[in-house]
Amino acid sequence: MISVNDAGRRAAFGELSEFRQEFYRSLRRRADALFELTDSVLCTDGPVTSLVGLSLAAEHRRGHGALYDAVNSGVVEVDRLRRALVGLPLPRDRDGRIVLTVDVSPWLRPDAATAEARSFCHVYGRGRNAAQMIPGWAYSFVAALETGRSSWTAVLDAVRIGPIEDATEVTAGQVREVVNRLREHGRWCDGDPRVLIVFDAGYDVTRLAWLLRDLPVDLVGRLRSDRVLYLPAAASAPGRVGRPARHGEVLDLDQPEDHPDPAVATVTETLRYGTAFADAWDRTHPRLTRRGGWAEHAGPLPIIEGTVIRLCVDRLPGDRNPKPVWLWACATGLSASEVHRIWQAHLRRFDVEHTFRLFKQTLGWTRPRLRDPRAADRWTWLIIAAHTQLRLARDLATDLRRPWERPPTKTGRLTPARVRRGFPNLHPKLAQPTSAPKPTRPGPGRPPGSRNKHVRPHPPVGKTQHQNATTNHNKPQKV
Repeated sequence: MISVNDAGRRAAFGELSEFRQEFYRSLRRRADALFELTDSVLCTDGPVTSLVGLSLAAEHRRGHGALYDAVNSGVVEVDRLRRALVGLPLPRDRDGRIVLTVDVSPWLRPDAATAEARSFCHVYGRGRNAAQMIPGWAYSFVAALETGRSSWTAVLDAVRIGPIEDATEVTAGQVREVVNRLREHGRWCDGDPRVLIVFDAGYDVTRLAWLLRDLPVDLVGRLRSDRVLYLPAAASAPGRVGRPARHGEVLDLDQPEDHPDPAVATVTETLRYGTAFADAWDRTHPRLTRRGGWAEHAGPLPIIEGTVIRLCVDRLPGDRNPKPVWLWACATGLSASEVHRIWQAHLRRFDVEHTFRLFKQTLGWTRPRLRDPRAADRWTWLIIAAHTQLRLARDLATDLRRPWERPPTKTGRLTPARVRRGFPNLHPKLAQPTSAPKPTRPGPGRPPGSRNKHVRPHPPVGKTQHQNATTNHNKPQKV
């Protein structure tokens, strides 16, 4: 039972109930079935292994037919749910700064030949050069990071990247909308520290910095170790004719012996990684070329300056000889404390990997064998709503620890999986906005002996486009 005298727990309980009410109001069609489906995800014992299995949970009072109908035909008011997520308290660092991370997680559907809008998703393999490109749906998530070692993140947005969309432009638009919502809800005001956004390798962080240059954000991205950047060009000598140089001294990340002296060098003692050395070179920029996203850029290509940071540690879990990690931040003139904060935020970026693992292995995000990408979007937002309820209930749930599991940390903070284990005991005390199901009779179904003569089309995978709308559909399409 929740103590009446415990004001903190009462506030957390009210906040969770209020979010459940707002989540229910964001369900425009099949609201009761979608809401109870989310509750069954939270209260099912063990990992979610199938979509139809959720209909057996006590929290889902409707049949399995209503479950599939809700996922395929329901309506979720995504914009309202996004505003509700931003309106919740967000984690901040010691300086009161909001730290966000953006990453893509694929929903692989290689055997769904009739599924639409599939693209080739990059999947890492266990061995060297074992990466694969598998058809599926790629989802871009934006989450707020917490300080310290934690498996909790606050997921704020999710967007499915289409096969013919530019991933960099989609990411820039997604980040812009999230930052604008933060400003509208008063989570960021003028005078507050700039929002720090951390990206992993694979993102064109330089182009993202250019597209988001009008926002109060600082971008940090990981660089490949074979990149080549340049320092500012020296001033032209008096009397020299010709076009002035645009690029200065070369900074080849693969040639450490040729690197100039860094502008900032820090040494930090850590418990997990040993001694961490961070060197920073100020006002570095890449050489842009007119290809990819810069092919249609009007005018001369810009010089986008930032700070290159090299992070070296003594050890990593399972690796005694780790390689340096290269980062690029769009800010210049950084001090030693700011360099330290940037590489610490990059290490916290890996917390979102725990969230993806929870989504897929425990909450069953990629378990349903859906064909319609709109139904996949609907199911994705139900999983985000379920994860948000777990985050709001982490100070309310009781730890039901198994004998072979480790005890909680010194702070008493439970992991998301343990909070979900104790959520069924908390569920009866929460707000239940759904109505009782009405007695119905199952439909007649397909007549006996009849066959399904409707053949679903097999859309191509990837960035294939029909160049001519009047093309004969009997001709083979290029894939």
